[in-house]
Amino acid sequence: MRQRDTGRYKAFSRRAFLLGGGKLALMSTLVGRMYYLQVVEADQYAMLADENRINIRLLAPPRGRILDRFGNEVASNRQNYQVVLIPEQTNGVGQTLDKLATLVPVDEDDYTRVLRDVKRKRSFVPIPVVEHLSWDEFARVNANIPDLPGVQLEVGETRDYPFGENLAHIVGYVGAVSEKDLTDDPLLELPGFRIGKSGVERIYDLDLRGKAGNSRVEVNAYGRVIRELTRKDGQPGNDLVLTIDVSLQEYVTKRLADESAAVTVMDIHTGDVLAMASTPAFDPNAFNVGLSHAYWKELNTNKKKPLISKTIAGQYPPGSTFKMIVALAAMEAGVAGPDYKVHCNGRHKVGNHTFHCWKRGGHGWVDMVQSIQKSCDVYFYDIARKTGINRIAAMAERFGLGAPTGIDLPNERAGLVPTKEWKQALRGSPWQQGDTVNIGIGQGYLLLTPLQMAVMAARIANGGFAVTPRLTRRIDEEVKPAESMNLSTAAMKVVKRGMDNVVNHRRGTAYAARIKEEDMAMAGKTGSVQVRRISKAERRTRVRKNEEKPWEERDHAMFVAYAPLDAPRYAISVVVEHGGGGSKAAAPIARDVLIETQKRDPARQEPISTSQFQGLRKREG
Repeated sequence: MRQRDTGRYKAFSRRAFLLGGGKLALMSTLVGRMYYLQVVEADQYAMLADENRINIRLLAPPRGRILDRFGNEVASNRQNYQVVLIPEQTNGVGQTLDKLATLVPVDEDDYTRVLRDVKRKRSFVPIPVVEHLSWDEFARVNANIPDLPGVQLEVGETRDYPFGENLAHIVGYVGAVSEKDLTDDPLLELPGFRIGKSGVERIYDLDLRGKAGNSRVEVNAYGRVIRELTRKDGQPGNDLVLTIDVSLQEYVTKRLADESAAVTVMDIHTGDVLAMASTPAFDPNAFNVGLSHAYWKELNTNKKKPLISKTIAGQYPPGSTFKMIVALAAMEAGVAGPDYKVHCNGRHKVGNHTFHCWKRGGHGWVDMVQSIQKSCDVYFYDIARKTGINRIAAMAERFGLGAPTGIDLPNERAGLVPTKEWKQALRGSPWQQGDTVNIGIGQGYLLLTPLQMAVMAARIANGGFAVTPRLTRRIDEEVKPAESMNLSTAAMKVVKRGMDNVVNHRRGTAYAARIKEEDMAMAGKTGSVQVRRISKAERRTRVRKNEEKPWEERDHAMFVAYAPLDAPRYAISVVVEHGGGGSKAAAPIARDVLIETQKRDPARQEPISTSQFQGLRKREG
């Protein structure tokens, strides 16, 4: 009996020991884990707890300004007066919106958007109702705030373009971030954030954008903001300085009123583009604050294409403005010198086809200078055939034609300088003599942009240096001299003498548009480009004048020039779509703009300096 009791006791003792040991091990593990969590990992979990309590929110930085060469703001930031709604504080969202609509415009789209956001978001999250209010509208709402529960007023920033249509194609505009714009930049995720969509706003978007700031706010378990703990403002975007003289730009745009046209004015030595106008244009502010369907439809259906920058994206046969290139190619090839003469009877036969001169009866005997002065087509038919298309193309390419200039704007077109190989590859047919004849007077397959035409004129004016256009400049930046194109000085003098005679000789094609002040006199070249072929029947009877044709069938008017004549500094190209003759439509515009340019003389004025630039930034701050 005692043995059985002893055995039971021993068994109980072992079980008790095992259970006690197990409990001790579990307690040790639990204590160890608690020690690890509360002591070893204390900082980590405290941080996680703070992260649940504290949110870090990004703050959008002020966008950098865009200035003209003299420091005038052409794109800046202005206050944006906004109305937001906090649903939980209202007596009814619909009722509050109805009251608000009696004070400021709240359209049906705003109603729909706000009611949709109310369902999607938490009731304490502010919902934007209307923005871009005028000061009077903002004050009106503010005065009625006691009767508008849940309504709050906020003052933010929005992009402003004070010169509107005058600089629309250069400066561009900002717009909302789309899915294709998203990158790893967290700024792009911010509601209402704007990025550059066109113009220099797009090209220099990253520089203008700046770096985000942050705000640390305390929130409760539902995400409601209790208070702001710290705030670090973002780094403003860099300011951008253009080569444009905004006063000259305004003058040019006004001079082109009601025309479908493009004008480029540039410094022939530095490449600074002083004015670049394409008309008609559009209001960039409308793209920022919200584009109406009516305005968008108006822009898209306008036959003069206001959304396209004609200066860099319009491609046109240059017409007779290309004859200087043909003349230089012929002289360099040695097939025709300045004394080479051709008899013009108004016609030039190639095989079974007859090519006509613009002057029906012809010009008689003309040499190279006279052929430029009178714009004799027959002379250039002749020397183009003797020179050959590949030599002409090579000279054109030396002048920067047929390739993008590299100007700092998006969507620049390359134009086209055709060759034998190009036609065979793209058209599948051999080059013909008639093709060369057409190129000789700047028509056929040849296409240039107005900017390329201005570059061509600048390189002639500066004596054959490969200046390239630019639209932005760095403060106190030293511009490197352009490289020589290694053209014959004698040949350049012949071409420049011809351009002088075009304007300043009584029998020149643009004599009526000359600048009479001798110290401002210009040299130039007219051009008229047919947009439809003239039939044999028309030639036998009577070719209609441009004024008698529908607008779309009229010739394009071209003119390139430089001034002043004795010491050139400015080059210009003018293209007037369906304007008719270059001497009547384009040359007078060039004359007026060059007179205004020389009066202002922006290339010789001191542009904004580093100290002035910094002073402007301090005043802005």
